Amino acid sequence: MSIYVGNLSYEVTENDLSEVFSEYGTVKRIQLPTDRETGRMRGFGFVEMGTDAEESAAIEALDGAEWMGRDLKVNKAKPREERGPSAGGGWKSRGGGSSRRY
Repeated sequence: MSIYVGNLSYEVTENDLSEVFSEYGTVKRIQLPTDRETGRMRGFGFVEMGTDAEESAAIEALDGAEWMGRDLKVNKAKPREERGPSAGGGWKSRGGGSSRRY
């Protein structure tokens, strides 16, 4: 299981997160998603710890804590939903110039 870390500064690095979370145990992996178009960090990330107990300790200690001028949102990450080819509910046009969402 991973930990979701939200409301991150756009300046944060993997090393910054690793340093903070390593106080609560072994950090196995960190992911900081970036925007595809701009390459800029998206303001959230995921941290995977060594054990469930370490994850729980980090969540308890860091949720709501102020770091880099922001109040962190830290909780268990929800499993990623699988996206099918029609994900996003695209717009389809019908005759007459009206657009409806299907």
